[in-house]
Amino acid sequence: MNDFIDLPPEADPFIAKKWNKLLRRARLFTFIPFIEIVFVAGSMAMGTAGKDSDFDVIVGVRTGRIFTVRAFCVLFFGLLGWRRRNYSHYVRDKFCFSHFIAPEKYSLSGPYNEYWKKLYLSLVPIYGNFKQIQKFYDANAGWTGCRRHSALACPAMAVDAESRIKDWIPVFAGMTKNPITKIKEKILSGKLGNFLEKCLKNIQIKKIEKSLKTVKQYKPRNIFNDSELEFHPDTKRAEEFYFKP
Repeated sequence: MNDFIDLPPEADPFIAKKWNKLLRRARLFTFIPFIEIVFVAGSMAMGTAGKDSDFDVIVGVRTGRIFTVRAFCVLFFGLLGWRRRNYSHYVRDKFCFSHFIAPEKYSLSGPYNEYWKKLYLSLVPIYGNFKQIQKFYDANAGWTGCRRHSALACPAMAVDAESRIKDWIPVFAGMTKNPITKIKEKILSGKLGNFLEKCLKNIQIKKIEKSLKTVKQYKPRNIFNDSELEFHPDTKRAEEFYFKP
């Protein structure tokens, strides 16, 4: 299979290889109904990934289908062995589904410190349409003080030199919604979809609450409702960055 990224000679070949693996596996998003946008976050987006780094993503979903999308992501990526399982230590090249958002929660939750601002400005869009991505950018322009533009392949304002990796990544990496996925959405858009969403919500909420009780937490950012699912039980790294001398 051809690589998505054709990097210039000065680019780190290790980073290029890891990004190409991420984008090949991200094709699976095109088969999951009700996904509107996908951003790569964390060390991959900031250009600081190591060989054992995972693939952090923020998944934007259609209103009223957040638990359905999460269930499909867990199932599809899990079956292929591409999903990070809970808080497993083996995370290399596995997708970490720690954040799902519906349009009404495109404006990300605080705290709005320098660490979270850096994370936001590093986000790399890999799936979705210009209009929806721009809606996400506009929703966060107030607290970041930066208006990004979805027509660009990289942020309007680079965070640091390591962020140059985004200059070589296509915005959508050639990904569009699969025709079969559109059929799934049509089938699951009515009462059947509402019933499925309700059932999946009840099941997931119970599992989430049980799981969080067994995890060591430090000033956690855990949110689970119909508009946002965020799981960051340990924010020590963020605090160390923000308060470092």
